[in-house]
This record gives sequence, structure tokens and C-alpha cells, in this order.
Amino acid sequence: MSNVAIITGAGSGLGQSTAVRLAQEGISIAVVDVNEQGGNETVELVKKHNVDAIFIKADVSKKEDVKHYVDQTLEHFGKIDYFFNNAGISGSGKYFLDTSIEEIDKIVGINLMGALYGVHYVAKAMLENGGGSIVNTASSAGVIGQDSVVTYSATKHGIVGLTKSMVAEYAKDGLRVNAIAPGPTETPMVKEFYEANPKMKENATGGIPQKRLGTPEEVAELVTFLLTSKAEYINGEVIRIDGGFTNTK
Repeated sequence: MSNVAIITGAGSGLGQSTAVRLAQEGISIAVVDVNEQGGNETVELVKKHNVDAIFIKADVSKKEDVKHYVDQTLEHFGKIDYFFNNAGISGSGKYFLDTSIEEIDKIVGINLMGALYGVHYVAKAMLENGGGSIVNTASSAGVIGQDSVVTYSATKHGIVGLTKSMVAEYAKDGLRVNAIAPGPTETPMVKEFYEANPKMKENATGGIPQKRLGTPEEVAELVTFLLTSKAEYINGEVIRIDGGFTNTK
């Protein structure tokens, strides 16, 4: 029986690229997204690699939806080996004091609470089966301070804390939890953010030593490595993948 991965935010961007990359390794995928069209597209891309895949619609800010995607995965596949805890939004790019409370609530609900709920339910299922591997999506804004993304940055710093503290509690039980900290990457979320804030794209690419944005495929390679047995002794790490962006800060 093949290994099984849950990927949230799998309807586009990093989630979709990682789903395809894991499928190339023979891993079955539970595709989770609030976007039905994108999620079903990912399922079709995954199935081209002769592995099983299902789509589960979920709003990760709702704990009932998170429990549902975990239950559905277990019902269909019988286990969960890997979890790419990836769903997230960036927000409007307004300075913090100009940001509405409603937007703050939405970003925290999806990025932080959604990640906490995911780890809570998935890790329980993993530990009942002897362990598993989780990769959380943090950000360059989770390891340094950045303007125009204060709430987003706060949630991504929270992801770093979640990652390290889960290892402190559960590594002895067979759980591995790592995080990635991507810099600006060519995803639909980042594209939308830069279209609304063009000056920030210019500032970002100018500040990246490699002078380009990252690609979802490059991030997918890192996630695949961290999730699988090739990285068995890497635990509690936050791996930056940003072309040197945060190393110059």
C-alpha cells in the first residue's frame, strides 16, 4: 500500500506543485482546498502519475472542516503518513493600522488557527499509527519582520513556534515536524498580492541576491525531501528557500 499525504491549499501554487511532485514518488494524495475547481484540477494532475487522489473541500479556519478532511482521508486511505500544512492567505498589503479587524481575523483564522487545527487532528491520527511527517508552510516573513504584512508575519512566526514546540513534545513518539520559509515565489497568491502592491514586487526582487522569484516547483522539491524518509533525522527545522533574501537582513 502506498504512502498517503494530505495537502491543504492544494488547488494551486505550492500545494498543487507539491501534490504532483509527491505523486511522482508514488504517494497518494488527499487534496484539500476551499476552491473546488482548483482542487479537482490537482486531483487530475496527480492521477496522471497512476496514484490515487481525492478532493476534499474545506475552509481550514473552521475546525469542523479540518476534522472532516482528516476523517475523510482516513476513511478513504486508512492512514496518513505525510501532511503538508500549507493553506494560507497574504492579506491586502495595507499597513497594520489601516487594516480592518475583519481582515486580521480572516488571516489569523486561515493561517494560524487552520494550521493549529490541522496539526492537532492529523498528528493524533499519525501517532495512533506509529508516527508521521509534517511540513508547515511558514514564510520569509516568519523569520524576519516585513512591512505591509504585519498580521501575515505574526501568523507565520506562530507557525515557526508550532513547528519547534511539537517536536519538543512528540519527536520521541515518531513524529517529525519541519517548516519551510519561502521567500517571494511565483504563486497565484503572490501574483495577486504584487498586482495590488506593484512597488513591493520591485522592492522584493531587488532585495533577493539571486534577482528572481522562486518557483513552486523548487519549493515542492524541498517539501518532498523534508516529508519523506530521505530526511528522517531532520526535525524541528525551519528551512529558508528564498534565494538568499533573509540572509541579507
